[in-house]
Amino acid sequence: MMELKHKNLDCWKMSIDFVTSIYKVTSQLPSNEIYGLTSQLRRAAVSVSSNLAEGASRPTAVDRKHFFIIARSSLVEIDTQLEICKRLNYLSEYSTLSEQLNHLFAALSKLIEKT
Repeated sequence: MMELKHKNLDCWKMSIDFVTSIYKVTSQLPSNEIYGLTSQLRRAAVSVSSNLAEGASRPTAVDRKHFFIIARSSLVEIDTQLEICKRLNYLSEYSTLSEQLNHLFAALSKLIEKT
């Protein structure tokens, strides 16, 4: 089987862990949020790892950086959505998710800087 570049990126590995956490947490959100916060959080989390993968496959640094920036922007969306969940008292895991998000944001920012 072919070894794809994105699977060697620490940021990508972290993003897969993060999206797994998001899926677990959103499965506990109220059912009336299935088309709201649950869907938004899941799509944004998947977007992080997907854009990292797509960026890693691009031939130029400019292209790679573009997709890495989109991935980081998705993290900002997630931060906002988690804050909304926190204020609605939907999350007991807020601090753990926030810590995970901040760690990933910092790692992704370094990757963007190096690209």
